[in-house]
Amino acid sequence: MVQASRICTFVSVVLLGNVAGGLLWAEQAAPKGSTTLQAGQAQQPASATPQPSVGQLLPVGAVVLQTDFAQKESLAEWIGASEPTVRWVPGEKAAGCLLVELTPEQGARSCYVRKSLPVEKLRGVKLGVQCRIRAEQVARPPQAWNGVKCMVHTVSPAGRRWHHPNQLWGTFDWRQVGFVAEIPADATEAWLILGLENTTGRAWFDDLRVQVVGHRRSRPSQQPESKPSAGSSGAGALPVVTPGLPAGVRLRGTMISPQVQEEDLRVLGGQWKANHVRWQLLWGGFPHGPADKADLPEYEAWLESALKHLDRLLPVCREVGIKVCIDMHTPPGGRDPDSVYRMFRQKEFQEGFVRLWEKMARRYRDEPAVWGYDLVNEPVEGLVADGLWDWRRLALETARRIRAIDPHHAIIVEPTPWGAPEGLDWLEPLDVPGVVYSAHMYIPHKFTHQGIHGNPWNVPYPGQIDGKFWDKKALQEALRPVIEYQKDYHVPIYIGEFSAIRWAPGKSAYNYLRDVIEIFEEHGWHWAYHAFREWDGWSVEHGPDPKDRSPVPQPTDRQLLLRSWFEKNHSHSAKP
Repeated sequence: MVQASRICTFVSVVLLGNVAGGLLWAEQAAPKGSTTLQAGQAQQPASATPQPSVGQLLPVGAVVLQTDFAQKESLAEWIGASEPTVRWVPGEKAAGCLLVELTPEQGARSCYVRKSLPVEKLRGVKLGVQCRIRAEQVARPPQAWNGVKCMVHTVSPAGRRWHHPNQLWGTFDWRQVGFVAEIPADATEAWLILGLENTTGRAWFDDLRVQVVGHRRSRPSQQPESKPSAGSSGAGALPVVTPGLPAGVRLRGTMISPQVQEEDLRVLGGQWKANHVRWQLLWGGFPHGPADKADLPEYEAWLESALKHLDRLLPVCREVGIKVCIDMHTPPGGRDPDSVYRMFRQKEFQEGFVRLWEKMARRYRDEPAVWGYDLVNEPVEGLVADGLWDWRRLALETARRIRAIDPHHAIIVEPTPWGAPEGLDWLEPLDVPGVVYSAHMYIPHKFTHQGIHGNPWNVPYPGQIDGKFWDKKALQEALRPVIEYQKDYHVPIYIGEFSAIRWAPGKSAYNYLRDVIEIFEEHGWHWAYHAFREWDGWSVEHGPDPKDRSPVPQPTDRQLLLRSWFEKNHSHSAKP
């Protein structure tokens, strides 16, 4: 969907108190006006995935940094602590804490303290960061990522990254703030940073804890003992068998609107010859909607109505040869204000997620028009609450429950966060037969999403974007984690979403779609364009004028491109 895969830093954030919402990723310039941090370049994909030396890594659970600022002397370990805007103060309920203050008379600026982390032991590690923070009259900053800062900053040959929660400003009492930071496998520096950025006001920091919560998967990897029911003759070749499909069939299709009707399916499958739709079970909007505030009975009532709509149209899918991927776009509990799925914060939603997938598996196990089950769209787990499963464990348990009911249909798993290609670097395969691994491709985001969400207009492809020249070779590099995952585990791959905004200049959108589809085809991946007759910004039936909300009378070059690939579907029919 709109906030999908990006080449910039992805941030999995959860605010453990009642806090205003924020973005889950941040693509930004380095902090300006900082007394301790210099500007750097945006992160870019490496030509190969570096491999950390696992034997040197700190184990999961290891505490990297912990302080309660009990003693004034503890600030001596932090660079920037001698600034007049930084001081140790007695705490109201604790011995002491760190205070950073920028007065209105000084004007909006930035001030940080920072402490080096042992990067040689953290390469390829996922850190969980928690800190208690209080704020007073912190002025609303110009960007969502400015304001109160609790941040991990890394430097590697590929560039600089910043991991942090967003939209921390205003006045609020002590609250627990947490987020997850991934340390690149080739990182040369890692810093923990506290302070204020591009604002004024006061912020207190206490009870800081940095802990290892995960590791990047190791390469080369062994195939799971319980092999997926799909083999592969290697990267670049179509898997011999993909679960839920006859041998030799490749899925080429689109994602569709939740309001899809019979006529739409007849056009897509009958006239355009697509053999696949990704059927999004979406409640309201994305990433937020009514599920964010709904309880389980309310969610189940909505889900039943959405499934009845699917049931009414499955006979049409059978007739026109469309195989359906049932995509849980909105899971029980929805997302919190920071877009973290609430099922990683509240047990009832996690239990409901597993139970409802068991129910859907019983409902569709004998339905030939259904290809598979996409467990959840673009998962974001943040810091998982105690006693709950992280995304991999939840996916594993859910897949096992589904497979006990339905031995045939594919089970599709996307990585966290946001289904990004690089997320597969952190996902060990599931020991369940018939799993297909999926990623979403919106890289580079400033191109695919130009003109929306604050992104600039008139960004061409091929061309320079954020100091890097983007062409087919660069796209192949961005998709390297997916290519490596297929090579390492010999599993089928499904690109469940990819797109380019229709008003990209000239033939840029066509050029981008042509190149990514060629890459998908070269590696034998199944794919679904985002989207058919949904939001018109992605529509291949609309022209390049963003003000014209009506389909154009003649097929666009983007539509003709998709249809040229769909024509290949009927050499190997996917009809049930």
